[in-house]
Amino acid sequence: MRRKIKNDILNFLNQDAKKKALLVTGARQIGKTYIIRECIKETTASFVEINFIENKEAKKLFSDFKNTRDFLLRLSAFTEGELIKGETIIFLDEVQECKEIVTAIKFLVEEGNYKYVLSGSLLGVELKDIRSIPVGYLQVIEMYPMDFEEFCMANNVSQRILDSLKDCFINKKVVDEVIHEKMLELFRLYLIVGGMPEVVKQYIDTNNLQNVIDLQSQIIMQYKKDIAKYDPESKLYLEDIFDLIPSELNNKNKRFIMKNLNENFKLSRYENSFIWLKDAGVALPVFCVSEPMLPLLISKSTNLFKLFLADVGLLTAMYANGIQKKMLMNELNINYGAIYENVVAQELKCHGFNLFYYNNNRSGELDFIIEYENCVLPIEIKSGKDYERHAALNNCMKNPRYNIHEAFVFCNGNVNKKDNIIYYPIYMVTFLNKEKKLGDMIYKLDLSALIE
Repeated sequence: MRRKIKNDILNFLNQDAKKKALLVTGARQIGKTYIIRECIKETTASFVEINFIENKEAKKLFSDFKNTRDFLLRLSAFTEGELIKGETIIFLDEVQECKEIVTAIKFLVEEGNYKYVLSGSLLGVELKDIRSIPVGYLQVIEMYPMDFEEFCMANNVSQRILDSLKDCFINKKVVDEVIHEKMLELFRLYLIVGGMPEVVKQYIDTNNLQNVIDLQSQIIMQYKKDIAKYDPESKLYLEDIFDLIPSELNNKNKRFIMKNLNENFKLSRYENSFIWLKDAGVALPVFCVSEPMLPLLISKSTNLFKLFLADVGLLTAMYANGIQKKMLMNELNINYGAIYENVVAQELKCHGFNLFYYNNNRSGELDFIIEYENCVLPIEIKSGKDYERHAALNNCMKNPRYNIHEAFVFCNGNVNKKDNIIYYPIYMVTFLNKEKKLGDMIYKLDLSALIE
Protein backbone atom coordinates (compact mmCIF):
# COMPACT_ATOMS: atom_id res chain seq x y z
CA MET A 1 0.00 0.00 0.00
CA ARG A 2 1.47 3.30 -1.11
CA ARG A 3 1.82 6.14 1.37
CA LYS A 4 2.57 9.75 0.46
CA ILE A 5 4.81 10.17 3.49
CA LYS A 6 7.24 7.75 1.88
CA ASN A 7 8.82 10.50 -0.23
CA ASP A 8 9.54 12.63 2.85
CA ILE A 9 11.20 9.71 4.66
CA LEU A 10 13.25 8.73 1.60
CA ASN A 11 14.38 12.35 1.12
CA PHE A 12 15.72 12.34 4.65
CA LEU A 13 17.43 8.97 4.30
CA ASN A 14 19.07 9.94 1.01
CA GLN A 15 20.58 13.15 2.37
CA ASP A 16 24.34 13.03 2.87
CA ALA A 17 24.33 15.26 5.93
CA LYS A 18 23.84 13.65 9.33
CA LYS A 19 23.03 16.82 11.25
CA LYS A 20 19.52 15.73 12.26
CA ALA A 21 17.60 12.68 13.29
CA LEU A 22 14.15 11.93 11.84
CA LEU A 23 11.19 11.56 14.19
CA VAL A 24 7.96 10.09 12.78
CA THR A 25 5.07 10.50 15.17
CA GLY A 26 1.33 9.94 15.11
CA ALA A 27 -1.47 7.80 16.52
CA ARG A 28 -1.22 4.04 17.01
CA GLN A 29 -1.87 1.60 14.16
CA ILE A 30 -1.31 4.07 11.31
CA GLY A 31 1.65 2.22 9.78
CA LYS A 32 4.69 4.18 11.03
CA THR A 33 6.92 1.16 11.65
CA TYR A 34 6.00 -0.52 8.36
CA ILE A 35 6.65 2.49 6.12
CA ILE A 36 9.96 3.32 7.85
CA ARG A 37 11.20 -0.24 7.36
CA GLU A 38 10.16 -0.16 3.69
CA CYS A 39 11.99 3.12 3.11
CA ILE A 40 15.17 1.94 4.81
CA LYS A 41 15.14 -1.25 2.73
CA GLU A 42 14.84 0.81 -0.46
CA THR A 43 18.04 2.69 0.42
CA THR A 44 19.83 -0.71 0.56
CA ALA A 45 21.69 0.61 3.62
CA SER A 46 22.44 -1.64 6.55
CA PHE A 47 20.24 -0.97 9.54
CA VAL A 48 19.55 -2.08 13.09
CA GLU A 49 16.18 -1.80 14.79
CA ILE A 50 15.05 -1.74 18.40
CA ASN A 51 11.39 -1.68 19.47
CA PHE A 52 11.10 -0.48 23.06
CA ILE A 53 7.63 -1.96 23.57
CA GLU A 54 8.35 -5.42 22.17
CA ASN A 55 11.73 -5.61 23.88
CA LYS A 56 11.52 -4.75 27.57
CA GLU A 57 15.22 -5.52 28.07
CA ALA A 58 16.10 -2.76 25.63
CA LYS A 59 14.17 -0.23 27.67
CA LYS A 60 16.18 -1.14 30.77
CA LEU A 61 19.48 -1.22 28.90
CA PHE A 62 19.15 2.18 27.22
CA SER A 63 17.47 4.13 30.02
CA ASP A 64 20.71 5.01 31.80
CA PHE A 65 23.53 5.12 29.24
CA LYS A 66 26.25 7.60 30.17
CA ASN A 67 27.33 9.07 26.83
CA THR A 68 27.31 8.46 23.07
CA ARG A 69 30.15 5.97 23.24
CA ASP A 70 28.36 4.03 25.95
CA PHE A 71 25.12 4.03 23.90
CA LEU A 72 26.83 2.69 20.78
CA LEU A 73 28.68 0.07 22.80
CA ARG A 74 25.43 -1.19 24.31
CA LEU A 75 23.74 -1.06 20.90
CA SER A 76 26.44 -3.17 19.22
CA ALA A 77 26.20 -5.73 22.01
CA PHE A 78 22.40 -5.80 21.93
CA THR A 79 21.73 -6.09 18.19
CA GLU A 80 22.75 -8.76 15.72
CA GLY A 81 23.37 -6.32 12.87
CA GLU A 82 26.80 -4.80 12.33
CA LEU A 83 27.27 -1.07 12.90
CA ILE A 84 29.11 0.29 9.86
CA LYS A 85 30.28 3.87 10.22
CA GLY A 86 28.84 6.16 7.59
CA GLU A 87 26.37 3.54 6.35
CA THR A 88 24.22 2.03 9.10
CA ILE A 89 20.82 3.50 9.84
CA ILE A 90 19.68 3.07 13.44
CA PHE A 91 15.88 2.74 13.76
CA LEU A 92 14.53 3.24 17.29
CA ASP A 93 10.83 2.37 17.43
CA GLU A 94 8.27 3.24 20.14
CA VAL A 95 10.70 5.70 21.72
CA GLN A 96 7.99 7.08 23.99
CA GLU A 97 8.86 4.06 26.17
CA CYS A 98 12.47 5.25 26.48
CA LYS A 99 12.35 9.02 26.56
CA GLU A 100 16.04 9.25 27.39
CA ILE A 101 16.73 8.46 23.74
CA VAL A 102 14.91 11.59 22.59
CA THR A 103 16.80 13.75 25.09
CA ALA A 104 20.17 12.31 24.03
CA ILE A 105 19.59 12.38 20.26
CA LYS A 106 21.47 15.69 19.98
CA PHE A 107 24.70 14.04 21.11
CA LEU A 108 24.12 10.95 19.01
CA VAL A 109 23.62 13.12 15.91
CA GLU A 110 26.67 15.24 16.71
CA GLU A 111 28.80 12.08 16.91
CA GLY A 112 28.08 11.86 13.20
CA ASN A 113 28.78 8.26 12.25
CA TYR A 114 25.19 7.03 11.88
CA LYS A 115 21.76 8.15 10.81
CA TYR A 116 18.94 7.90 13.31
CA VAL A 117 15.24 7.39 12.66
CA LEU A 118 12.87 7.52 15.63
CA SER A 119 9.22 6.55 15.72
CA GLY A 120 6.53 6.45 18.36
CA SER A 121 2.91 6.83 19.29
CA LEU A 122 1.51 9.24 21.89
CA LEU A 123 4.66 11.32 21.46
CA GLY A 124 2.68 14.52 21.48
CA VAL A 125 1.73 13.54 25.01
CA GLU A 126 5.09 12.15 26.06
CA LEU A 127 7.27 14.97 24.74
CA LYS A 128 5.66 17.37 27.18
CA ASP A 129 7.32 15.38 29.98
CA ILE A 130 10.77 15.50 28.41
CA ARG A 131 12.86 18.22 29.98
CA SER A 132 15.34 18.76 27.20
CA ILE A 133 13.95 18.34 23.71
CA PRO A 134 16.83 18.68 21.21
CA VAL A 135 15.41 21.53 19.12
CA GLY A 136 17.29 21.78 15.84
CA TYR A 137 18.42 18.17 15.92
CA LEU A 138 15.09 16.53 15.07
CA GLN A 139 13.19 16.68 11.81
CA VAL A 140 9.64 15.84 12.85
CA ILE A 141 7.08 14.34 10.47
CA GLU A 142 3.56 13.77 11.73
CA MET A 143 1.82 10.80 10.17
CA TYR A 144 -1.92 10.18 9.82
CA PRO A 145 -4.22 7.36 8.72
CA MET A 146 -4.47 6.76 4.97
CA ASP A 147 -6.34 9.56 3.22
CA PHE A 148 -8.92 8.82 0.54
CA GLU A 149 -6.44 9.07 -2.33
CA GLU A 150 -4.19 6.49 -0.65
CA PHE A 151 -7.25 4.31 -0.08
CA CYS A 152 -8.02 4.54 -3.80
CA MET A 153 -4.47 3.48 -4.67
CA ALA A 154 -4.73 0.55 -2.24
CA ASN A 155 -7.86 -0.54 -4.12
CA ASN A 156 -5.98 -0.40 -7.43
CA VAL A 157 -7.63 2.73 -8.83
CA SER A 158 -5.30 3.60 -11.69
CA GLN A 159 -3.02 6.60 -11.51
CA ARG A 160 -4.50 7.74 -14.82
CA ILE A 161 -7.95 8.00 -13.22
CA LEU A 162 -6.59 9.80 -10.16
CA ASP A 163 -4.66 12.26 -12.34
CA SER A 164 -7.79 12.87 -14.40
CA LEU A 165 -9.86 13.54 -11.27
CA LYS A 166 -7.21 15.89 -9.93
CA ASP A 167 -7.23 17.75 -13.23
CA CYS A 168 -11.02 18.11 -12.92
CA PHE A 169 -10.55 19.51 -9.42
CA ILE A 170 -7.89 22.02 -10.44
CA ASN A 171 -9.58 23.14 -13.67
CA LYS A 172 -13.16 22.81 -12.39
CA LYS A 173 -14.20 20.31 -15.07
CA VAL A 174 -17.14 17.90 -14.88
CA VAL A 175 -16.20 14.29 -14.11
CA ASP A 176 -17.40 11.54 -16.43
CA GLU A 177 -20.68 10.36 -14.91
CA VAL A 178 -19.74 6.67 -14.79
CA ILE A 179 -16.46 7.45 -13.01
CA HIS A 180 -18.25 9.90 -10.71
CA GLU A 181 -20.76 7.28 -9.55
CA LYS A 182 -18.05 4.67 -9.01
CA MET A 183 -15.98 7.14 -6.99
CA LEU A 184 -18.99 7.88 -4.79
CA GLU A 185 -19.37 4.13 -4.19
CA LEU A 186 -15.70 3.87 -3.28
CA PHE A 187 -16.01 6.88 -1.00
CA ARG A 188 -18.91 5.25 0.87
CA LEU A 189 -16.71 2.19 1.33
CA TYR A 190 -13.98 4.46 2.75
CA LEU A 191 -16.48 5.81 5.27
CA ILE A 192 -16.75 2.25 6.61
CA VAL A 193 -13.19 0.94 6.26
CA GLY A 194 -11.38 4.17 7.04
CA GLY A 195 -7.64 4.64 6.73
CA MET A 196 -6.00 2.43 9.35
CA PRO A 197 -3.57 0.41 7.16
CA GLU A 198 -4.15 -2.94 8.87
CA VAL A 199 -7.91 -2.49 8.48
CA VAL A 200 -7.54 -1.51 4.82
CA LYS A 201 -5.37 -4.58 4.20
CA GLN A 202 -7.94 -6.77 5.96
CA TYR A 203 -10.63 -5.50 3.62
CA ILE A 204 -8.48 -5.90 0.49
CA ASP A 205 -7.49 -9.45 1.47
CA THR A 206 -10.96 -10.68 2.44
CA ASN A 207 -13.61 -8.16 1.29
CA ASN A 208 -15.31 -9.17 4.54
CA LEU A 209 -16.70 -6.13 6.34
CA GLN A 210 -17.30 -8.15 9.50
CA ASN A 211 -13.55 -8.77 9.70
CA VAL A 212 -13.07 -5.04 9.22
CA ILE A 213 -15.46 -4.18 12.05
CA ASP A 214 -13.85 -6.74 14.39
CA LEU A 215 -10.40 -5.29 13.74
CA GLN A 216 -11.65 -1.74 14.23
CA SER A 217 -13.15 -2.79 17.57
CA GLN A 218 -9.75 -4.13 18.61
CA ILE A 219 -8.07 -0.84 17.72
CA ILE A 220 -10.68 1.11 19.70
CA MET A 221 -10.02 -1.18 22.68
CA GLN A 222 -6.27 -0.55 22.29
CA TYR A 223 -6.90 3.20 22.39
CA LYS A 224 -8.89 2.73 25.58
CA LYS A 225 -6.06 0.68 27.08
CA ASP A 226 -3.70 3.54 26.28
CA ILE A 227 -6.12 5.91 27.97
CA ALA A 228 -6.24 3.71 31.08
CA LYS A 229 -2.44 3.37 31.08
CA TYR A 230 -1.78 7.08 30.90
CA ASP A 231 -4.63 8.05 33.21
CA PRO A 232 -4.36 5.53 36.07
CA GLU A 233 -5.79 7.84 38.74
CA SER A 234 -8.76 9.03 36.65
CA LYS A 235 -7.66 12.64 36.93
CA LEU A 236 -8.58 13.11 33.30
CA TYR A 237 -11.88 12.31 31.57
CA LEU A 238 -10.38 10.75 28.48
CA GLU A 239 -12.55 7.70 28.00
CA ASP A 240 -15.77 9.62 28.74
CA ILE A 241 -14.90 12.20 26.10
CA PHE A 242 -13.75 9.55 23.62
CA ASP A 243 -17.03 7.63 23.98
CA LEU A 244 -19.10 10.79 23.57
CA ILE A 245 -17.58 11.87 20.23
CA PRO A 246 -19.99 9.91 17.95
CA SER A 247 -23.14 11.06 19.75
CA GLU A 248 -21.96 14.67 19.99
CA LEU A 249 -21.29 14.73 16.24
CA ASN A 250 -24.85 13.53 15.69
CA ASN A 251 -26.20 16.65 17.38
CA LYS A 252 -27.66 19.32 15.15
CA ASN A 253 -24.69 21.70 15.40
CA LYS A 254 -22.10 18.90 16.04
CA ARG A 255 -20.45 21.06 18.69
CA PHE A 256 -19.11 19.25 21.73
CA ILE A 257 -21.60 20.08 24.49
CA MET A 258 -19.83 19.97 27.82
CA LYS A 259 -22.92 19.48 29.96
CA ASN A 260 -23.35 16.07 28.34
CA LEU A 261 -20.11 15.17 30.08
CA ASN A 262 -20.83 16.83 33.39
CA GLU A 263 -23.60 19.21 34.40
CA ASN A 264 -21.13 21.28 36.42
CA PHE A 265 -18.61 21.51 33.62
CA LYS A 266 -15.71 23.93 33.84
CA LEU A 267 -13.36 24.05 30.87
CA SER A 268 -10.28 24.42 33.07
CA ARG A 269 -11.10 21.09 34.69
CA TYR A 270 -11.41 19.18 31.42
CA GLU A 271 -9.00 21.10 29.22
CA ASN A 272 -6.07 18.72 29.75
CA SER A 273 -8.25 15.79 28.68
CA PHE A 274 -9.00 17.37 25.30
CA ILE A 275 -5.35 18.34 24.86
CA TRP A 276 -4.29 14.75 25.64
CA LEU A 277 -6.63 13.27 23.02
CA LYS A 278 -5.43 15.79 20.43
CA ASP A 279 -1.73 15.28 21.18
CA ALA A 280 -2.15 11.50 21.14
CA GLY A 281 -3.49 11.78 17.59
CA VAL A 282 -6.81 10.23 18.62
CA ALA A 283 -9.11 13.23 18.18
CA LEU A 284 -9.22 16.30 15.92
CA PRO A 285 -10.61 19.48 17.50
CA VAL A 286 -12.05 22.09 15.12
CA PHE A 287 -12.18 25.46 16.86
CA CYS A 288 -14.68 28.23 16.30
CA VAL A 289 -13.52 31.61 15.00
CA SER A 290 -15.49 34.79 15.61
CA GLU A 291 -14.39 36.44 12.35
CA PRO A 292 -13.72 34.78 8.95
CA MET A 293 -10.70 37.02 8.39
CA LEU A 294 -6.94 36.48 8.22
CA PRO A 295 -5.23 35.36 10.34
CA LEU A 296 -7.88 32.98 11.65
CA LEU A 297 -5.87 32.12 14.75
CA ILE A 298 -6.47 35.59 16.19
CA SER A 299 -10.23 35.07 16.57
CA LYS A 300 -10.04 31.42 17.65
CA SER A 301 -12.21 30.49 20.63
CA THR A 302 -10.72 27.78 22.85
CA ASN A 303 -13.99 26.81 24.54
CA LEU A 304 -16.12 26.40 21.39
CA PHE A 305 -15.13 23.44 19.25
CA LYS A 306 -16.22 20.30 17.45
CA LEU A 307 -14.37 17.08 18.15
CA PHE A 308 -13.82 14.51 15.41
CA LEU A 309 -12.05 11.15 15.43
CA ALA A 310 -8.74 10.87 13.59
CA ASP A 311 -10.13 8.02 11.47
CA VAL A 312 -13.63 7.93 9.98
CA GLY A 313 -13.70 4.12 9.94
CA LEU A 314 -13.33 4.05 13.73
CA LEU A 315 -16.13 6.60 14.02
CA THR A 316 -18.45 4.45 11.90
CA ALA A 317 -17.52 1.38 13.93
CA MET A 318 -18.59 3.18 17.12
CA TYR A 319 -22.11 3.72 15.81
CA ALA A 320 -24.89 1.11 16.07
CA ASN A 321 -24.45 -2.28 14.42
CA GLY A 322 -25.75 -2.55 10.88
CA ILE A 323 -24.99 1.02 9.79
CA GLN A 324 -22.25 -0.24 7.46
CA LYS A 325 -24.64 -2.24 5.28
CA LYS A 326 -27.06 0.69 5.11
CA MET A 327 -24.26 3.00 4.03
CA LEU A 328 -23.20 0.67 1.25
CA MET A 329 -26.79 0.61 0.01
CA ASN A 330 -26.82 4.44 0.23
CA GLU A 331 -29.96 4.39 2.36
CA LEU A 332 -31.35 7.89 2.86
CA ASN A 333 -32.41 7.48 6.49
CA ILE A 334 -28.82 7.73 7.72
CA ASN A 335 -27.38 11.00 9.02
CA TYR A 336 -24.30 11.21 6.82
CA GLY A 337 -23.56 14.78 7.88
CA ALA A 338 -21.35 13.92 10.86
CA ILE A 339 -19.51 11.18 8.97
CA TYR A 340 -18.88 13.40 5.93
CA GLU A 341 -17.58 16.19 8.15
CA ASN A 342 -15.27 13.75 9.95
CA VAL A 343 -13.73 12.73 6.61
CA VAL A 344 -13.19 16.36 5.66
CA ALA A 345 -11.63 17.15 9.05
CA GLN A 346 -9.12 14.32 8.78
CA GLU A 347 -8.32 15.07 5.11
CA LEU A 348 -7.69 18.76 5.83
CA LYS A 349 -5.58 17.96 8.88
CA CYS A 350 -3.34 15.43 7.15
CA HIS A 351 -2.94 17.85 4.23
CA GLY A 352 -1.47 20.50 6.53
CA PHE A 353 -4.41 22.79 7.36
CA ASN A 354 -5.34 24.17 10.76
CA LEU A 355 -8.99 23.37 11.47
CA PHE A 356 -11.58 26.06 12.18
CA TYR A 357 -15.29 26.66 11.73
CA TYR A 358 -17.28 29.88 11.87
CA ASN A 359 -20.45 30.58 13.79
CA ASN A 360 -22.40 33.80 14.16
CA ASN A 361 -25.96 34.35 15.37
CA ARG A 362 -26.77 36.59 12.41
CA SER A 363 -24.82 34.95 9.60
CA GLY A 364 -25.14 31.32 10.65
CA GLU A 365 -22.51 28.57 10.73
CA LEU A 366 -19.89 27.48 8.21
CA ASP A 367 -18.73 23.86 8.54
CA PHE A 368 -15.06 24.64 7.98
CA ILE A 369 -12.97 27.69 7.28
CA ILE A 370 -9.29 27.49 6.36
CA GLU A 371 -6.43 29.63 5.11
CA TYR A 372 -5.85 28.64 1.49
CA GLU A 373 -3.58 30.37 -1.01
CA ASN A 374 -3.28 33.38 1.31
CA CYS A 375 -7.05 33.84 1.49
CA VAL A 376 -9.90 32.74 3.72
CA LEU A 377 -11.71 29.78 2.16
CA PRO A 378 -15.15 28.80 3.54
CA ILE A 379 -16.04 25.12 3.09
CA GLU A 380 -19.53 23.65 3.36
CA ILE A 381 -20.22 19.91 3.53
CA LYS A 382 -23.54 18.68 2.15
CA SER A 383 -24.59 15.03 2.28
CA GLY A 384 -28.12 15.50 0.89
CA LYS A 385 -29.62 16.50 -2.45
CA ASP A 386 -30.28 20.15 -1.58
CA TYR A 387 -26.60 21.04 -1.56
CA GLU A 388 -27.19 24.40 -3.25
CA ARG A 389 -29.01 25.66 -0.16
CA HIS A 390 -26.46 27.30 2.16
CA ALA A 391 -27.79 30.47 3.76
CA ALA A 392 -24.82 30.95 6.12
CA LEU A 393 -22.36 30.69 3.26
CA ASN A 394 -24.35 33.19 1.18
CA ASN A 395 -24.45 35.63 4.09
CA CYS A 396 -20.69 35.52 4.55
CA MET A 397 -19.98 35.82 0.84
CA LYS A 398 -22.16 38.94 0.63
CA ASN A 399 -20.46 40.67 3.55
CA PRO A 400 -18.00 43.18 1.99
CA ARG A 401 -16.05 43.36 5.24
CA TYR A 402 -14.94 39.75 4.93
CA ASN A 403 -13.81 40.12 1.31
CA ILE A 404 -14.22 36.39 0.57
CA HIS A 405 -13.58 35.71 -3.11
CA GLU A 406 -14.36 32.01 -3.34
CA ALA A 407 -16.01 29.15 -1.46
CA PHE A 408 -16.12 25.36 -1.85
CA VAL A 409 -19.13 23.11 -1.31
CA PHE A 410 -18.33 19.39 -1.12
CA CYS A 411 -21.37 17.26 -1.91
CA ASN A 412 -22.62 14.21 -3.83
CA GLY A 413 -23.06 16.20 -7.03
CA ASN A 414 -20.63 16.63 -9.91
CA VAL A 415 -18.31 19.60 -10.41
CA ASN A 416 -20.22 22.83 -10.96
CA LYS A 417 -19.52 26.54 -10.57
CA LYS A 418 -22.08 29.20 -9.75
CA ASP A 419 -20.67 32.68 -9.40
CA ASN A 420 -17.87 32.38 -6.85
CA ILE A 421 -19.10 29.14 -5.27
CA ILE A 422 -17.62 25.89 -6.61
CA TYR A 423 -19.43 22.60 -6.06
CA TYR A 424 -17.15 19.58 -5.86
CA PRO A 425 -17.88 15.87 -5.36
CA ILE A 426 -17.19 14.95 -1.73
CA TYR A 427 -14.35 12.61 -2.73
CA MET A 428 -12.41 15.53 -4.24
CA VAL A 429 -11.58 16.89 -0.79
CA THR A 430 -8.56 14.58 -1.02
CA PHE A 431 -7.09 16.92 -3.65
CA LEU A 432 -7.33 20.00 -1.42
CA ASN A 433 -3.77 20.44 -0.22
CA LYS A 434 -1.97 23.26 1.52
CA GLU A 435 0.29 25.14 -0.84
CA LYS A 436 3.98 24.29 -0.57
CA LYS A 437 6.32 26.70 1.14
CA LEU A 438 7.93 29.26 -1.08
CA GLY A 439 11.67 29.27 -1.64
CA ASP A 440 14.04 31.75 -0.05
CA MET A 441 12.50 35.16 0.69
CA ILE A 442 15.49 37.46 0.62
CA TYR A 443 14.84 41.08 1.51
CA LYS A 444 17.57 43.60 2.19
CA LEU A 445 16.62 46.97 3.60
CA ASP A 446 18.56 50.00 2.38
CA LEU A 447 19.82 51.66 5.56
CA SER A 448 22.40 53.90 3.92
CA ALA A 449 20.54 57.02 5.10
CA LEU A 450 21.00 55.90 8.69
CA ILE A 451 24.68 55.00 8.44
CA GLU A 452 27.25 57.65 9.23
